[in-house]
Amino acid sequence: MTPTVEAFHSRIRKLVAERLAASGKSWEDAVADPSLELTTADFAAVEKELLDTGYRYEMSAQISLVEAPEKYRAVEGIKDTGGFEKDEDGNRVIGTGANVFRVDADVVGTARLVSTVDIVVDMLTNGVPPGTIAIIDDSGGTLTAPILEHFTGVVCMGGTVRSHLGILTREYSVPCLMDAQLDGLRDGDRIRVEYTKPPADVYAENDPGSRARIVKLEGESVAQ
Repeated sequence: MTPTVEAFHSRIRKLVAERLAASGKSWEDAVADPSLELTTADFAAVEKELLDTGYRYEMSAQISLVEAPEKYRAVEGIKDTGGFEKDEDGNRVIGTGANVFRVDADVVGTARLVSTVDIVVDMLTNGVPPGTIAIIDDSGGTLTAPILEHFTGVVCMGGTVRSHLGILTREYSVPCLMDAQLDGLRDGDRIRVEYTKPPADVYAENDPGSRARIVKLEGESVAQ
């Protein structure tokens, strides 16, 4: 178990032991007594003890930080390390990812960070801008499901090609990279994504040679 899981399990075991001892009942009688069941408030108290130590969860999606900022570590955004790797045309490589399925041609579009309900609602109301390559941080796919089929492409910063989002994009025939490592990408950047790369081997997704590249087309960023 990880330290976090062990901390939770240890505290729950202690709480159960304390409640059993206070009841004066045998284990056989206690497990059938509804009044001794742990409640939502009990679990919330255990979580509060952990958070009071200064611990914060690593989030899988920015919406977690929006809804519960007191529980999650703040993100630093997509860092720009100043990497200088170039593709064959002299464009800066700003990321790589595991390709879900192969298409006939690489895709050029505009990177749009789609990570909150407000952004999804706006795109539902006003339409997904043409040529949108959605940059997503949640591999579950639930947030973007209502508009997923309207994306020109998807780049997800989490998950694997076996994640729910990977499955959905394959069904909708929307090119998708999973587990993307990004360096310097910004909302509105004009990018080309190497969706022609062979699909990632589900057992070797982190092989650097098998990862598809994302390049920034310099001078082509669009206004927000």
